[in-house]
Amino acid sequence: MNRNAMESLIKWKASEERKPLVLKGARQVGKTWLMREFGEHYYESYAYFNFDEEDELKSIFESNKNPQRIIELLSLIIGKKIMPGETLVIFDEIQECPEALNTLKYFKEKANEYHVIAAGSLLGTLLAKPKSYPVGMVNILDIFPLTFDEFLEATDESLFAYYCSIQKGQHIEEIFHNRLMETYNHYLIIGGMPECVASWIKYKDPAKILQIQKELIEVYENDFSKHNGNINSGRILMVFRSIASQLAKPNEKFMYGSVRQGGRARDFEEAIEWLVSAGMLNRVYNVSKAEHPLSAFDKLDYFKLFVFDTGLLKYMAGVDNSAILLKSNYQFKGPLTENYVLQQFRGQFEVEPRYFSNKSGEIDFVIQYGMEIIPVEAKGGEDKSAPSFKRYIKDKQPKNAIRFSKRGYMKNGIITNMPLYLARKMRALL
Repeated sequence: MNRNAMESLIKWKASEERKPLVLKGARQVGKTWLMREFGEHYYESYAYFNFDEEDELKSIFESNKNPQRIIELLSLIIGKKIMPGETLVIFDEIQECPEALNTLKYFKEKANEYHVIAAGSLLGTLLAKPKSYPVGMVNILDIFPLTFDEFLEATDESLFAYYCSIQKGQHIEEIFHNRLMETYNHYLIIGGMPECVASWIKYKDPAKILQIQKELIEVYENDFSKHNGNINSGRILMVFRSIASQLAKPNEKFMYGSVRQGGRARDFEEAIEWLVSAGMLNRVYNVSKAEHPLSAFDKLDYFKLFVFDTGLLKYMAGVDNSAILLKSNYQFKGPLTENYVLQQFRGQFEVEPRYFSNKSGEIDFVIQYGMEIIPVEAKGGEDKSAPSFKRYIKDKQPKNAIRFSKRGYMKNGIITNMPLYLARKMRALL
């Protein structure tokens, strides 16, 4: 599979400002594959070290702070010399060895000629502990599950070629619109986890996808107790398991009392922070004003939580495949659609999306694009009635307003209707 993140890795290699690179993201999103693929294709060779599988590696970092000495010892372990700029040094599951993570700053200061890349699960949770994280001494790259365009390229290359050719305002022929909508439905079911996508390409068996999703959820829930530090793992689990029911509520706002009767912010704040830092949940804040700069108007106690992969949310909510494929309306369609759109927005815009609500109603997302604030409506069907969206447009007169739905690509006054499969191309099509 081609991953968009490869372009970022190539730029990192060529950068004069390069520092050791840390890939962070949830478990199983493809970090290891990406590092090995990068080493295979863009270096003479790569040296791979896994701190979860090779316990004895840890002693090298526990007793040495000198990067030159560390490189000598690592060269002895793999039986060949690690060459600066020619060998990519890969440290995987680095969260298992905090000393190795900390050593990255010495590579930056004293041996930056070596190209070092590291990855691990739940690394985001270490960001909150500066002592164990070399802040300012590393480059950081977030890795997410496959986005819709990556999924499309992996499953249907000819349709992907057409998708890439879509320009602003272009008429999309019905045959291509229908095929792209079908792929969108498949993406809702399968999601972007590499193992699920690979299984779909090989077997086309929905039962196998369900089994993989079930196992992934079990892996994540086991991680909560293994890597939670001082945070109550039971509370992390309760928050995680409440997400589908939280999103099923009419306003979707996260309610502590829905996790546990009588639950308060102080009971679950740390658990939420842990899940967001670990890359498991995406948090969208409500803003008091839909104005630039959005973050200045965050209401920190009003937010929604979404799951980092739409296929996993679909599994957690227990939505049957037939509902997505056959029914125009089904319970949970709205939250699943919003989760999908948010997943496609990740990394597209410099400022994270927010949502806006007032007495007139709610806007699903507001996007900051330069100085411009763009309201976004996410509709799971063809219905275009959205009174609060239209009221907002009438009041605010934005330059652009985007409605994602199953309808075709068309502009109607200020509102541009984009088919849901174009969410990943929104910025390019503005």
